[in-house]
Amino acid sequence: MENQKHWYVIHTYSGYENKVKMNLESKIHSLGMEEQIFQVLVPMQNEVDAKDDKQKVVARKVFPGYVLIEMIVDDRTWYAVRNTPGVTGFVGTGTKPIPLSDREVERILGAQPKEGDKAEAAGKAVEEPVVRMECPVGLNDTVRIKAPGFTDMVGTVAEINDEQQKIKVMVEMFGRETPIEVKFTQVEAIE
Repeated sequence: MENQKHWYVIHTYSGYENKVKMNLESKIHSLGMEEQIFQVLVPMQNEVDAKDDKQKVVARKVFPGYVLIEMIVDDRTWYAVRNTPGVTGFVGTGTKPIPLSDREVERILGAQPKEGDKAEAAGKAVEEPVVRMECPVGLNDTVRIKAPGFTDMVGTVAEINDEQQKIKVMVEMFGRETPIEVKFTQVEAIE
């Protein structure tokens, strides 16, 4: 095993990420491993849930079931982390954890707190809040489009993509059915 400081990913039971973080921080302190294990992080992202015309900011885990840890891997630190309650293993092969690349670390930790802000790390957002809302219409519903360039066109909902918060609407253009992709906020149901 190598003796350089890197970021690694630990697999945990889903829903236990913060508990694992607390257990690891306690173990690091009690075993005096502050010089080998530097940070434990549960990356969070603020999302805006929009429901019934109300918006609420909710912190959500960016990688459910995973915790990031900055450490020097040796037999002692590997054993300490691996045998922490809630940890199911490192991302890697067997006893050889694979460190994250510098590019992955930069992307994941972009707006995360730096090393001096360990105590605040768990609740910080990775980026600006993401707006999440329920789809205001259903499949095969007739809708009016409110998107620029297609304003007031009427069509039928052919596809709903909750992940991207978009809807594919089939409208008649140029004498044939044409799909138009719009955001959830750019359609209204026709009663």
